[in-house]
Amino acid sequence: MQDQKSVLVLLNQYAAEGTVEQQSLEFIKNFVESNTRYWSRQTLAGHLTASAWITNKEKTRAVLLHHGKLDIWVQPGGHVDDEDESLLLASLREAEEETGLQGLQPVSDGIFDVDVHAIPARKGEPEHNHLDIRFWFIAGNEELTLSDESHELAWLSKAQIEQKTQEESVLRMVRKSLA
Repeated sequence: MQDQKSVLVLLNQYAAEGTVEQQSLEFIKNFVESNTRYWSRQTLAGHLTASAWITNKEKTRAVLLHHGKLDIWVQPGGHVDDEDESLLLASLREAEEETGLQGLQPVSDGIFDVDVHAIPARKGEPEHNHLDIRFWFIAGNEELTLSDESHELAWLSKAQIEQKTQEESVLRMVRKSLA
């Protein structure tokens, strides 16, 4: 996994938009500084996760999935594995696994968005925080393949996303990227 120092550099290079995202960014920075295994699922208070905001070339649609366990519409993403060389590559791996899309191109190497959200307790796992680091990708094709982690997977316009979810962090990414 990406070393603590380079993760902090990445976080410090990111300029959050608005009070809520700024608070999330500060929380994540403090967490990474205080926890050497900041990405590990074994860190029960929480851990970094990596997500992918995927749009088409025209920036008129984005990929969302209906999460099987959380029962909400969100962007692809998930846990960082020990083998992941970086948060960006963890985000790309999760995107490919959850959408079947290949050839995704990052808009930049930098962070696109951050969010901290609570994950409810489940068997063998207490409630904990996901400290989500998000990267923006452009898809070269739009052929999706549903994974077993999701109920639905779709390319959605801004209006369709606004009908499917009221999750502020998702709507914030829509405002940042879609026409």
